[in-house]
Amino acid sequence: MPDVPAITNQFDYLVPAEWEHDGRSAALAIGSRVRIQLHGRRIGGWVIGLDVEPPAGVELLPLAKLSGHGPNAEVFELAEWIAHRWASSATKVLRAASPPRNIASLPPRQRVVVEAERPASWVDPAFADAGAIVRIAPAADRWPVVEAALAFGNPLFIAPSVAMARQLAARLRRTRVSTALLPDDWARAAAGAAVVGTRSAALATVHEPGSVVVLDEHDDAMQEERTPTWHARDVALKRAGDWGVPCVLVSPTPTVDAQERLPLIAPTRAEEFAGWPTVELIDRRDEQPGRLGLFSDRLVTELRGDRRIACILNRKGRAQLLACNTCGEVVACDRCEASVRLDDDELICRRCAATRPVICQSCGGMKLKNLRMGVSRAREELEALVGEPVTEMTATSTHGSVDARVAVGTEALLHTGARFDTIVFLDIDQELLALRQRAAEQALGLLARAARLVGTRAGGGRLIVQTRSPDHVVLRAAQTANPSLAAEADRDRRKLMNWPPFGAQAMVSGQAADAFIARFGTPLGVEIHGPSDGSWLLRSADVATLADRLAEVKRPDGRLRIEVDPPGV
Repeated sequence: MPDVPAITNQFDYLVPAEWEHDGRSAALAIGSRVRIQLHGRRIGGWVIGLDVEPPAGVELLPLAKLSGHGPNAEVFELAEWIAHRWASSATKVLRAASPPRNIASLPPRQRVVVEAERPASWVDPAFADAGAIVRIAPAADRWPVVEAALAFGNPLFIAPSVAMARQLAARLRRTRVSTALLPDDWARAAAGAAVVGTRSAALATVHEPGSVVVLDEHDDAMQEERTPTWHARDVALKRAGDWGVPCVLVSPTPTVDAQERLPLIAPTRAEEFAGWPTVELIDRRDEQPGRLGLFSDRLVTELRGDRRIACILNRKGRAQLLACNTCGEVVACDRCEASVRLDDDELICRRCAATRPVICQSCGGMKLKNLRMGVSRAREELEALVGEPVTEMTATSTHGSVDARVAVGTEALLHTGARFDTIVFLDIDQELLALRQRAAEQALGLLARAARLVGTRAGGGRLIVQTRSPDHVVLRAAQTANPSLAAEADRDRRKLMNWPPFGAQAMVSGQAADAFIARFGTPLGVEIHGPSDGSWLLRSADVATLADRLAEVKRPDGRLRIEVDPPGV
């Protein structure tokens, strides 16, 4: 199989005679990485079959070079499954599954099993049968899950970030566990070790795996943004099932998708409550939208104290917020709870396109105002309030010292790992009412990430949330440390709207999108919506129907992007 995504054909090559004499022929196996001559140029590729019968009358070219070890046969089957499930090329998957450099030989194979005596834990039942979801509070230690996984030998740990993967690998090594941190330790993983990595670790070649553990299953980083848009959770479940080992998903706020696949195991309510910080809601409905500042009186008091504070304000324009001029309530869709826009004297939902008259559902008012905020303005006002320099941070830039007592930024600030005493969400409504179908789930995940940085309530950790929707189920879930409240409401909404995991979706965009949709036709069981901003949305009751139809359509010439389970929808 050539390492060229645009080429879907497979080619036969001859093993050079001299390879029989120097031992390279014996080292050649399914998955080996080689160099080949194709159309006058030399490219890389993977061996996917040995001792095949070539077409009659064809003179085969010899292999040019044996580069080294690559993904094993099981990973090749996985790559084909991912390519079909997410409507893309297996080559892209194999690139992510291959070692970053040539591997000439593997270390001696081994099976790492830690059999040290340890007390029974409430997480142990998660490793029975096919596995389970373990809900652990944000500030609680996840090490008991790691210890339980080690007892099964050669566990595979998948983390959402490089920093978390490195921290886990370092802790495992301190306990004298043979550990392979991907991608650098690809050879050690293939020979047998406790394997640790980020999303691409779900594609790793692992020797005799004993269990699979996905940490922070809810994190958006677990889904590939490039095509194929596969999710590490789904791939981990697939691989664990093929291996016959338990798959354990760990999260403070498990997704609905996960809870539809595996049973949930949670600590006692007292233990979970203790693992969250204090969550304080500031109700801003009584403040007039036209005179709404960035900082409430309660927040000003907090800022003028001596605590280290981070203020979060996303300015990405995910939702244009409207609020009632009379009662201050944020105006949302009564069907799916997303933000709405005003168009020709009616309110139109930006997510599901439902319409209704310009009337506030809370007080009946008919006058609305826009709410707009920005990070740069927030920094200026903060510096005036606290009388000291304030750091501003976004995903692309940082202004100010990382050691400043007060910082403001987008959610990128939460990914730095910096510790704070208080984290403030200046406008959580922008997240709660975002256009994305997973807005509620992602908003709760954002609160959980912040909760991990400030620590427990007993340690003084505090989240302050400014909102015009204090009764929103996500905020109640965070305040009571009970994520099940939000999950149940989200599950009901998704069932009603036929959103994943209760339906399948694909976004088609690019220069050739119109031509592809024309070839796609109107197959039974698939709805076609669009075009909208040059994109088409395909919806089906199940993944198999959508995947099969996408695979049947010949792709036209031109740039085309197909996102199955699109992460941004």
